[in-house]
Amino acid sequence: MTPPAPPARRASWFSWLLLLLGACGFAAVWVLLSLYTGRQNGWMAVLGALDIALMLRLGGWRPGFGRLLAGVLGTAAIVIAANWFITATQLGAMLGLPPWESAVRLGIHHAWILVQLANGVADLVWITAGLVAAALLSR
Repeated sequence: MTPPAPPARRASWFSWLLLLLGACGFAAVWVLLSLYTGRQNGWMAVLGALDIALMLRLGGWRPGFGRLLAGVLGTAAIVIAANWFITATQLGAMLGLPPWESAVRLGIHHAWILVQLANGVADLVWITAGLVAAALLSR
């Protein structure tokens, strides 16, 4: 006789908090690494996908489409936040603004142009690989 399956449960507020902290913390590490090296470091997207997949599993998210979607969206949020703050920090340094002030003043169109100029083909391949890894690891 096999034991009954545990009852399905929804993601709690702790699960969402863990996902948010994991994404924000990893984006901060990516920004610091990029500022230290002077490069975009697109390969960090793959590590970000691993981080998000781990946070989803630690948070008790049930396997399935919901966890897959949360993994891909969390990884995309890391990529967007990291690129936004890398751009804002570098631009703010030139204008004499602290990073947080530059980040709120940076417009979407200006940021989009600067991110396109900063990211090369290799970075875009790594970011795509990170999103695919997020889908595979989070399912």
